[in-house]
Amino acid sequence: MKFRSCLLISFLELAGLGGAGHTFARPQSVLPGLGDGARRELIDVNKAPWRILARVQTELGVRCTGFAVAPTVVMTAAHCLWLPATHHYIQPKDIHVLMGYARGGYRQHAQVARFVIPAGYDPANEAGTASNDRATLLMDHPVAVAADLLPAVEVRDGMSAMLVGYPQDRSEVPFGDVECHINGVTVSGLVHHDCEATKGVSGAPLLVRAPEGAWGVGALAVGADVGPGGLAAPLIR
Repeated sequence: MKFRSCLLISFLELAGLGGAGHTFARPQSVLPGLGDGARRELIDVNKAPWRILARVQTELGVRCTGFAVAPTVVMTAAHCLWLPATHHYIQPKDIHVLMGYARGGYRQHAQVARFVIPAGYDPANEAGTASNDRATLLMDHPVAVAADLLPAVEVRDGMSAMLVGYPQDRSEVPFGDVECHINGVTVSGLVHHDCEATKGVSGAPLLVRAPEGAWGVGALAVGADVGPGGLAAPLIR
């Protein structure tokens, strides 16, 4: 049985412009969300602010990114847990969270006891409900300590940003863009950024620098442009 892999949806698709002409116009080897990829780099997930980062994977082979928001709570993208073939979400017991994952090693492993999806998210209408594309995972034991957690921050245009996850082309290491920016918020509330990130980074925390200089989590990655950049669902609305 074939299940959908953890794909980031393109900005053109979210805007209602992602028809077949766009799909076949670009080379199939080019991953969405990337330019030349030169800004991306390997990240140490055992150092702040990246100790919140997790790889979220299921027993059906789906791999996404997630991040801790409380000792026993991790967030990821809701679309990572949806099974189109059955029109149901995957069972919580089949979801594994690996904190600080890199090359097969990790600090913590936990399974999901249950998860919550916002009522406003509809997997049959991703383009129209992407601003609610969030899943809150309640873990079976603590996976983070309070000192490592970052505050939720309201996103504003022009903020410095960072986006790191487990992209399809570097799935065994935390890899991402730490020199990017917020460049707008859509009318539906989605945050647009110019960070280079692609498939597999769904659910990753989009970090933004607050006016006083501290980093916080502004949004959760849910979509990629055809070129560099993508979209994220805000944590504060």
